[in-house]
Amino acid sequence: MKAMLLAAGLGTRLKPFTDNHPKALALVNNKSLLQRNIEYLMSYGFDEIIVNVHHFAEQIVNTIHENNGWGATISISDEQDQVLETGGGLLKASNFFSPSNDSFLLMNVDILTDLNLHQMLAFHQKENPLATLAIRKRDTSRYLMFNENNVLVGWKNISTNETKEVIECTHPSLFAFSGIQIINPIFFEKVNMSGKFSMIDAYLKLAPSNIIKGFDHSDSQMIDVGKPESIEKAAQLFP
Repeated sequence: MKAMLLAAGLGTRLKPFTDNHPKALALVNNKSLLQRNIEYLMSYGFDEIIVNVHHFAEQIVNTIHENNGWGATISISDEQDQVLETGGGLLKASNFFSPSNDSFLLMNVDILTDLNLHQMLAFHQKENPLATLAIRKRDTSRYLMFNENNVLVGWKNISTNETKEVIECTHPSLFAFSGIQIINPIFFEKVNMSGKFSMIDAYLKLAPSNIIKGFDHSDSQMIDVGKPESIEKAAQLFP
């Protein structure tokens, strides 16, 4: 099965480490985020993985070569000319996923989790939405909004009170997005965006005419390793 790890970001929240390194190579218990997530994906059968690169790209490429991809078949999507955000990055790598009709996984490299991907994949195959988003009940400033059937209906920033409600819903539930998603490749035919854009913006644009589901994994461990202090917490959660 195929997957993509989003590793092109500047990692500004992880300074000073990212002044000289890409965030993907930040170490948690002497293993980089990149290695941990490649091994995590492989444990669920995702053995063909594309990694997008921009910030200190050569360090990521060299590390993958030096470790023979940790046993996975790794391809590189080069964004050194311009970082394209999550949506633009996926769109640039679309040829990697065609001509197969199989759904694929997209994941942020700075997420560590023990989410059971077999369960999420089974849910996706049963529900057959355009995309299934991993979501949790956790404190954050930005939330995705879902109706009673766990269908995406909007987005809300509780710090600014900015709300984007794309499907009318009287009492939406708020969940934090975990940066993991399983996507039907028909997404590439439906998305009408180009250049630099986020997956969340694409989902909100597509939601009124396409089913996008949330998969609640609040019972599993997850941490966004985006700040120096989160490295220590991650080390406790993921030996």
